[in-house]
Amino acid sequence: MSEQTIVHLLRHGEVYNPDKVLYGRLPDFHLSELGREMAERIGEVLQRRDIALITSSPLDRAQETAAPLAARKGIIVGTDERLIEADNIFEGQRVAVGDGVLRQPKTWRHLYNPFRPSWGEPYVDVAARMRGAVQTAREQARGHEAVLVSHQLPVWVARLDAENRRFVHDPRSRQCNLASLTSLTFDGDRLAAITYTEPAADLVRKGGSAAQKATGA
Repeated sequence: MSEQTIVHLLRHGEVYNPDKVLYGRLPDFHLSELGREMAERIGEVLQRRDIALITSSPLDRAQETAAPLAARKGIIVGTDERLIEADNIFEGQRVAVGDGVLRQPKTWRHLYNPFRPSWGEPYVDVAARMRGAVQTAREQARGHEAVLVSHQLPVWVARLDAENRRFVHDPRSRQCNLASLTSLTFDGDRLAAITYTEPAADLVRKGGSAAQKATGA
C-alpha cells in the first residue's frame, strides 16, 4: 500500500483591524480576541491528529494561529517565507467596494489586468511558491500530517493549482474562511483527495466575516 501523507493548509484566525485596511504583509497585525479563540479551536481539533510538522508564514497573525496547536503537540513552529501573504499595491489602504483607495482615479492604472493580477503578485508566482511549500512539507512529514499556516489568497490559489483550475476568480467566491483547513491527502507522491473543513465556523458566525473577507487575508 502507498504511504499516506496529509498536508493541511490552515488560514489564520480573525485579525484586529479596526481601520479595515488591507494589511497584506504589514507587521504588527495580530489576532483579535476572537481570532485567538479560533486558534485555540484549531489546537483542540487537531491535537489528536498525527501532526509531525507545523510551519507558518512569517507574519504575526499566522504565527499566533499556529501557536496553540504547537503547544499542545510539543512541536516548534517553523517559518517558511513561501507561505506569506500575496504582495499587493494597495497594502495599508481601505479597499472596500465604494470606499477608500478604489474611488481615486489615480489608482485605476493598477486595475487594468485582473488575470495577472496587475495590482499585486502574479497568481502563477503565488501558486509556484505554495506548491513548493506543500512539497517540502509532504517530504518532511512523509507518512504523517503537516500543518501549513498561511493566508486566504495563497491557500485558495494553492487549491486552484492542485485542482488544475484557472487562477482568475471572484474573491467573494473563495472557499477559504477564517481558521479553515484545506487538506491535501497524498498516496505516496500522488495527490489523492482535497477536503475543506471549517472547525471554527461557529466562531466566524459569531464575529461576522464580511469585513475580514473585504480587507484580509
